[in-house]
Amino acid sequence: MYVLFLLFQILGAVILGFGIWILADKTSFIAVLQMSSPSLKTGAYILIGVGALTMLMGFLGCLGAVNEIRCLLGLYFTCLMIILITQVAAGLVIYFQKETLKEELSRIVKDLIENYNPLNEDKKNLQEVWDYVQIQITCCGWTGAKDWEYNEIIINKSMTEYPCSCSNRTEDLEEGRGFCRLDDPVNGTATYTDWPVHGQGCMDGVEQWLKDNLGVILGVCTGVAVIELLGMILSISLCKNIHSEDYTKVPKS
Repeated sequence: MYVLFLLFQILGAVILGFGIWILADKTSFIAVLQMSSPSLKTGAYILIGVGALTMLMGFLGCLGAVNEIRCLLGLYFTCLMIILITQVAAGLVIYFQKETLKEELSRIVKDLIENYNPLNEDKKNLQEVWDYVQIQITCCGWTGAKDWEYNEIIINKSMTEYPCSCSNRTEDLEEGRGFCRLDDPVNGTATYTDWPVHGQGCMDGVEQWLKDNLGVILGVCTGVAVIELLGMILSISLCKNIHSEDYTKVPKS
């Protein structure tokens, strides 16, 4: 019985840690979103709040069960139900707003690409993260390398430079960031088709990662929901079995 309450404390710690990771992560695609979209930061703070609340509920549930305090078990059930409803609502919002979210994500990344400037120290961290993403996913741009044709620096160089992190050549990847020079541009000009870069856009790479890991994501979400339902059922069962409350059992501070 008490193992389930302990599981909730562990679950709360995991959710809390995930929220903190989103805020602290500076080396993955999450960092691009976190630095560019206020909604993701808000989501991270919500996760931190839900994690802390879940840990507290696990403690209160355990305290209510040990001391047979019906009001604590009722509070535990109510808060758990609110958390579960909130999670389901969030899942439905994400599902029905996925096209809107996709458009927002596309706007964020394309704006980053168009204004990419290795000399801009204010956005250096964000640009380095995007370079890291392109290298790791072996992709170029959001929908493809053509996105980089709208970058002001590349336009001013007559398309004879390209992002090093997009390159499929090892010597360019050693540079890792900034722009690399095209070896033999025709008449001093070029197009993105002349660049030695990856053909896949990062959007396809991210979608493929989500498809590959969809089973794991759904499994984790289902597991969390099952644990929460079991906690609600357990708290109701304990409440029904407590015929009279003895508040003298509540620990005194």
